[in-house]
Amino acid sequence: MSGGTGTAPDVAAEAARRRTFAVISHPDAGKSTLTEALALHAAAIEQAGAVHGKSGRRGVRSDWMDMERARGISITSSVLRFEYGEVLLNLLDTPGHADFSEDTYRVLAAVDGAIMLLDSARGLEAQTLKLFDVCRHRGIPVITFVNKWDRPGREPLELLDEVEQRIGLRPAPLNWPVGVAGDFRGLIERDGGAFTRFRRTPGGATRAIAEHVPAEQAAEEEGEAWSTAVEELALLDEIGAALDPDAFAAGTATPVLFGAALPNFGVSALLDTVCRLAPAPSARVDDTGTERPVAAPFAGQVFKVQAGMDRAHRDRLAFVRVCSGRFERGMSLTHARTGRPLATKYAQTVFGRDRSTLDAAYPGDVIGLPNAAGLTVGDTLYVRTPVVFPPIPAFAPEHFMVARATDNSRAKQFRRGIDQLDGEGVVQVLRSDLRGDQAPVLAAVGPLQFDVVTARMAEEFGAPVELTRLDYSTARVTDKESAETLSGRRGVEVLTRSLDGALIAVFVDKWRLRALEREHPGITLTRMLAAGVAD
Repeated sequence: MSGGTGTAPDVAAEAARRRTFAVISHPDAGKSTLTEALALHAAAIEQAGAVHGKSGRRGVRSDWMDMERARGISITSSVLRFEYGEVLLNLLDTPGHADFSEDTYRVLAAVDGAIMLLDSARGLEAQTLKLFDVCRHRGIPVITFVNKWDRPGREPLELLDEVEQRIGLRPAPLNWPVGVAGDFRGLIERDGGAFTRFRRTPGGATRAIAEHVPAEQAAEEEGEAWSTAVEELALLDEIGAALDPDAFAAGTATPVLFGAALPNFGVSALLDTVCRLAPAPSARVDDTGTERPVAAPFAGQVFKVQAGMDRAHRDRLAFVRVCSGRFERGMSLTHARTGRPLATKYAQTVFGRDRSTLDAAYPGDVIGLPNAAGLTVGDTLYVRTPVVFPPIPAFAPEHFMVARATDNSRAKQFRRGIDQLDGEGVVQVLRSDLRGDQAPVLAAVGPLQFDVVTARMAEEFGAPVELTRLDYSTARVTDKESAETLSGRRGVEVLTRSLDGALIAVFVDKWRLRALEREHPGITLTRMLAAGVAD
């Protein structure tokens, strides 16, 4: 079993019982609350928390940064690993805010499926549309959960129509609400017609009490709400709104469930659906276009690097998605980019901020490697059979700041902190001979990323920074010859990206970019991946 292979049947069987998926949504749709509710229903935790902070409730496990708890939003992705029946779930919570969509994209590179939350009142929003587009681009099947049905909202048929008309996914409801949004009576299962009524527990901190009611009794007790639901279900049957498993796997259809994450209504049904329908890990394509089977020798890809999770040790954790083979703690891996060996004696499994020793892992699992020097987002690790997985691209930044230490005596800590945040992908760090190492340019998708930089530089590295805004808004990758052409031009600057040495041309606006492209038609200015959408 050593050497990262195991026996093929063992690896294949272990991979088949895993579900690695992300929870994604527009901000404030209840994503982190649902993440906690899923863990609660799988008995991975005893009490749920909520970012909106009901009295006596803790913060959610997946939101562990001080800024996340203070602002009530997810700033960084996190991993929750737990078992539910015979299935092992690797649940990746993601930042909902558009400013952190690059982190969400990295997570989507590491999962096999996704749960998309829709707010029952707001339906599809800008960030929701972008995330659906990313999932389509990456071929990730999506299960839709219409959340907050215990609050006033829109008609369920209207929400389904919006999903189909605006994003081209054919919705297939698996259950149906009895009672309009804000007057939630319970859920009817489309397969069999069973009716479940829910009763909330104090603060929603524990699982809701579910009461299974015969249809005849429900019709008598729920009256018009029941009749309306039955009529709507009949309409769905008429139009053929049934789930086609092949269309779901191809990313053209989405199972839809209704519920409310905060009081834990309908969460068990969602959990059962993930276990039943979400795809298990399968062969992954390497950078040559060749599929690497799950039973091949061990290989994995770094999709996230995070520091500051353990204040006692202040270490740096690389998150590795296992793509093939069996991982065993202590095995020596090869770092594909450098060819150097990497020890894994201290490999860990992660549950939010909490960590524990991990002895073995299989395709779909996430390994935490502490203080793995030199690992960056997108790196491939393997044993025996060499492989390189396609890189995880950086997004095109739209906001730029010059960073300077407020205390020159902390210059060493300043440089270390900036390099650390660069390696994690918190921001892209750009440098130039003109500005020097003491004034790097920080490039970000959204301005909230700079708030993270300011807070972490002060708290973790003891090197408070002063940020000065630059009037650039557009970036392109260029080459040395083109950089010479651009040198000295008004409204443009060429900088070097620290992480990979790429030359990045930044422009004051897209009109200046287009003017230079017209003046120099042969110039190299390559588009980068736009925030949340494939260019």
